[in-house]
This record gives sequence, structure tokens and C-alpha cells, in this order.
Amino acid sequence: MENKQLITFKVAAETLNFTQTAKILNFAQSSITAQMKSLEAELGTPLFERLGKRLILTEAGRKFQLYADKMIKLNEEAKMAVGGDKELSGTIIIGAQESQCTYRLPPILMEFKKQYPNVKVIFKPAHSDEMARRELQEGLLDIAFIMDTSKPGDTLRIEYLIEEKIKMVVSPDHLLLAKSEISPKELEKETFLLTESGCSYRTLLEDSFRSVEVYPKNKFEFGSIEAIKQCVIAGLGIAVLPEMAVEEDIRLGKMKELAWVNTLSPVFTQIAWHKDKWMTPPLQALIELTHETFKAKKAGIDEV
Repeated sequence: MENKQLITFKVAAETLNFTQTAKILNFAQSSITAQMKSLEAELGTPLFERLGKRLILTEAGRKFQLYADKMIKLNEEAKMAVGGDKELSGTIIIGAQESQCTYRLPPILMEFKKQYPNVKVIFKPAHSDEMARRELQEGLLDIAFIMDTSKPGDTLRIEYLIEEKIKMVVSPDHLLLAKSEISPKELEKETFLLTESGCSYRTLLEDSFRSVEVYPKNKFEFGSIEAIKQCVIAGLGIAVLPEMAVEEDIRLGKMKELAWVNTLSPVFTQIAWHKDKWMTPPLQALIELTHETFKAKKAGIDEV
């Protein structure tokens, strides 16, 4: 099978639309169909099937998708390895939750693109650290930024970058701001604005409440931290978020921090990759640049 076929299959498996695949790859649609038929004939099994007007992957197609991704990446790595001093290119796929993408990674990526302008960087949103770990293990991500506190395990290498302080925030006119200290029991009847299930700091908060038999009943779940922040500012409820996401809003007076009895375990931003991952020069450079950026960030915090 040719690398061109693998790339075509990868795009078609993501779009589930041969017409759109042809536009993305600048091929005739007949070429897409021919490539996929040839690939299916070589593999001896259908990769796609049509249900009415819908194109879907077969079970074999879903299995092959993982291997196609690996073969494409391996081909890129092989070209890079024998390319000598030629200008480096390729692709790095990064998994990260919204808070990391928004508040931690932009300065790292800006500097990285200066050093490696021809390396393509792709973000895959990770709705939970568990999801990021699984995709690292399956080879779907090159690296991931996670915030969980579980052990690395046998397949992943995880390095700590910085401790993240957790803040409980409310609108500036919330009644609980009058209290100098707030216990978990006093929060039981409050409305909580939560990130999606599986998020590290949500899990820590719920575990902490459960340990003292406190079960807040009024909860709203959001897929976006920015949506949570706007709802906090509007007075809809209480949120527990990392300091990096709310420090500017607190400084501007848009929201305020509650003096709650924080019993959560420390949360750390960490960088993770598969222990068997081949370290291309750009990937190694990205990891080193990440460490340098966070080292400078910690130095700045210590000076404050």
C-alpha cells in the first residue's frame, strides 16, 4: 500500500465524505474512490459502507484507522531521520484540555513556530486526562498536557511542570463573600458550575465533598471554561477553576475568590508522552522549550 492511499484513507475516515476528501486533498473524486477500492482489495475487506446517504467506517475500517495513522507518522519520522541537515518538517499532534490550550500553551507554541516554521502542529481537544492518556497509549497523540494526579503507569512518561492553585470563584455580590471562612457543609445548597465529567479538578472537588458526606444537588455542567466564567460573572453560581483561568478576572474585579476550606490534593500541569515514542528533533525541542517556559514561569511566581 502506498503512503498516498494511507493519507487519503485517513482524511476520508475523518470526514466520512469522499467529495470533501477530494477537495481537501485536491484530487478528483474518482481518484478517491479508486484509491479506496484498491486499498480495500489489498486488505481483502471493505473499509467503508453506505447506509442510505451516509458513509461510515466498517469495523475493519475503524481498526485500520489506528494503523494508518501510525504508518503515516512512521513514514514522516523515517524521512526526518535520514533528512540530515535539511529544514525539518512533519507533524506534531498535541492533546490538551481547554485551560491548557488557552492559558499555558500559546507562548510555547509561538516560540516553537519561530524555530520550526515548517512543522505542522495539530491540537486534539482532550475532554479529560483519562482520554488524553488513552490516546497517547494508542499512538493518536505525540504529547499531551494533563493535570491528573494518578501514577504514570508502564507505558507513559510523565514530567511535572508546575503546581496549579485551585480557586473557588463567585460573582462580586455573592452573599458568601461576607464570611471569613467557608466549610464544605455551607456549600451544599449552592449552585455549582462544573466542567465536564472526568476533568481533574472537578473530580478532586467531588471526591473532597464525598469524603465529608457533602453532596451539592444544584449542578450545571459545561463543555467550556469560558462559558463557566461568564455564568459566574452573571451570578448563576460557584465555580472551582485553576488560578490560571481566573486570575485576570479576579484582578479586574469581575469575580471574587471565596475563602473556602480547600482540602483538595495538589494539581500539577504535566507533559506526557509514550515511553516508546521516537523523539524527532522538533518533538524533543518542543518538550525542552516547554520545560524552559515553565521554569521561567515558576521563577516569576517565586519572586512575587
